[in-house]
Amino acid sequence: MNRQQLDPASTEERETDEALRAIAEPRRRKILQLVAHDELSAGEIAAAFDITRTAISQHLTVLKNAGLLSERRDGTRRLYRARAQGLAGLREFLDDMWSGALDAARRIAEQDRGVAGDDQAARAG
Repeated sequence: MNRQQLDPASTEERETDEALRAIAEPRRRKILQLVAHDELSAGEIAAAFDITRTAISQHLTVLKNAGLLSERRDGTRRLYRARAQGLAGLREFLDDMWSGALDAARRIAEQDRGVAGDDQAARAG
């Protein structure tokens, strides 16, 4: 095994990249919304779209491979549900990015206030 295969940060990064690529397609985001709270069959998912069942199957495969969907067999039916674990890594990435953006905005606002405060003090004194 090479070093990259052993590095957990690298694995997490690859998983996040795969999840982001998977949800870049609007239909896949819609599928995730459909199965976020309910387990649905492939047919029920396909009924929500104006594309072929084969195309839906391909989208489901991409989402499963990205770790965003779980699949359960019930007889001949396949049932799908969003995987909280798969979405957790994606959410953590977005939360970290959002937190960083908020910190940067706070620093800019504080700098602006500091400059404005200095200007007001200079005019008063």
